[in-house]
Amino acid sequence: MSKIKVNYLSELRTSSEHIDSNSIIETDAPLDNNGLGRKFSPTDLLASALGSCLLTIMGIVADRHNFKYDNSYANIEKIMSDNPRRISEIKVDIFFDKNLNSDDKKLLIRSSKHCPVHNSLNKDIDIKINFK
Repeated sequence: MSKIKVNYLSELRTSSEHIDSNSIIETDAPLDNNGLGRKFSPTDLLASALGSCLLTIMGIVADRHNFKYDNSYANIEKIMSDNPRRISEIKVDIFFDKNLNSDDKKLLIRSSKHCPVHNSLNKDIDIKINFK
């Protein structure tokens, strides 16, 4: 179980500390919601968490099956709706290392279905994951 302490810093900025590691992440309200957009917004972190989780789950499977996966990455686009203000869509494009063979890619794609972040998100969010 993770414990996190979040402090309000002023000017619509927060600081989150991961208690076990002392790692800190700051957020800022986005430009389109009264903020200065100087850092990730809380909803940016949620979209980023989805991409990080997908890549991590696939990395676990790659390690388990003894193949390299190091040069893979994800591009993420988060779309907001206004009424109510919420994330309405997240587009994730996952790019695999070009040296991966087709069997390894299939295994990674299958494993992505076990991403706990994806499985925790509201079903009203349209999540589109594309593998390239």
